[in-house]
Amino acid sequence: MKKIRAASLDVFRGVTIFGMILTGSISSRVLPAWMYHAQVGPRSKFAFDPSIYGITWVDLIFPFFLFAMGAAFPFSMRGKLERGVSKMSLAADALKRGARLTFFAIFIQHLYPWNTFPGNPLGSRLAALLAFVLLFVMFLRIPGKLNSYIRTGIEFAGYGLGVLLLVNTPYNNEASFSLYQSNIIILLLANMAVFGMLIYLFTIDKPLHRLAVLPLLMGIYLSSKTEGSWAQAVFNHSLIPWFYGFGYLKYLFIVIPATLAGEYLRSWLKSSESLEDVIARKKAPFVLVLTISLLLLNLLGLYMRSLTLNLFGTLALLLLLWYVLRGEGRFMNYWKQLFSIGAFLLVLGLCFEAFEGGIRKDHATYSYYFVTSGLAFLMMISFSIVCDLYQWRIIAKPLQYTGQNPMIAYVAPHLFVNPILYLLGISPYLAMLDSNPWTGLLKGLLITLLSVGVAIFFSKKRWFWRT
Repeated sequence: MKKIRAASLDVFRGVTIFGMILTGSISSRVLPAWMYHAQVGPRSKFAFDPSIYGITWVDLIFPFFLFAMGAAFPFSMRGKLERGVSKMSLAADALKRGARLTFFAIFIQHLYPWNTFPGNPLGSRLAALLAFVLLFVMFLRIPGKLNSYIRTGIEFAGYGLGVLLLVNTPYNNEASFSLYQSNIIILLLANMAVFGMLIYLFTIDKPLHRLAVLPLLMGIYLSSKTEGSWAQAVFNHSLIPWFYGFGYLKYLFIVIPATLAGEYLRSWLKSSESLEDVIARKKAPFVLVLTISLLLLNLLGLYMRSLTLNLFGTLALLLLLWYVLRGEGRFMNYWKQLFSIGAFLLVLGLCFEAFEGGIRKDHATYSYYFVTSGLAFLMMISFSIVCDLYQWRIIAKPLQYTGQNPMIAYVAPHLFVNPILYLLGISPYLAMLDSNPWTGLLKGLLITLLSVGVAIFFSKKRWFWRT
């Protein structure tokens, strides 16, 4: 059976990775407030301030990446079930994936150049490059036919060398290797890989049961604030505190709804109907404008705290989009499925906006989960138009390659691109760009494009990391 690949989902993931790298590479403290997380930008004098409410486009990047992760579960897990793989084997795979990502999170965090070889910038860059090479040994899906024992031996050799590097590298401030020092973004992905995949696996044909997990989680979260309650004990307890905290599970409010989008996309790809859809082609420009307008309106309205105007504007645009989406056809039916869930989640998020003071990424609110999930569903419609209907390959193909190798792109800036630029003597010239907003943005774009280029290069060679 031929493996199904969703170009629009890969591009969606590629866009989030591009944004993730860009926000981590732009010059600090010189750009407008909307170029930073809402709670840590100029409005808070670049110090974290949870009393500031609203979101920026930067606050959409991580939930959108989680959404892409959840939407991919039906492709990987349902496909394997159809090929005869047992649920217990898939459950074991979920645990293995969580273990890989956890090691990945600990490994990269320790070996970022700013954490190693105090007073020796050359040593720290060489250690980062060595770490980048070892990640290939550990995680590369070796192309071609190779004995399974040899594959496993190469993988374990990579892990062994990685552990040796971790425990023998000198760290700053006389620190030493610690399981508690890890990349929080990747660690959250590890938790979602385990819990999200297991929940999806055992509710694979019962989506209502899957969604029913969310109010149970919400009940524990809200009840955990009551002193002495069993919910508080559950919330605070962890057998493996360096890996798991109950608070991490809050992102299931994004991952679990995303599995529905993945199911819709997979069914659409397997549809035997004609690829042509005359009605969709006529309406696509209006649908594209409306979905993007909903995204921009909510970013601006929630950031500026124009809450009433944002609510009624959102309702008006959703009503208009519902009207435009009337009609039958392969694309139209798929877009309507995404719209129905996305519109509900977006409105639900706006209804929760005043709860917990207002929407914010940190500390994340229920409004944040629902609004970002709803916007992600609507953006999936946009990506379907660009990638599947119009097939704008010039735009989509590079992002698709990036989305197929997200972890290479994620670590490339600090473990490959910046160390190489340092060794070539280019870093001091790039640092000169930090003093001006436009040149600071240019610096970020250069680092981002180089990092994305690394991921594209390996994707074209079909060297993918198994994380």
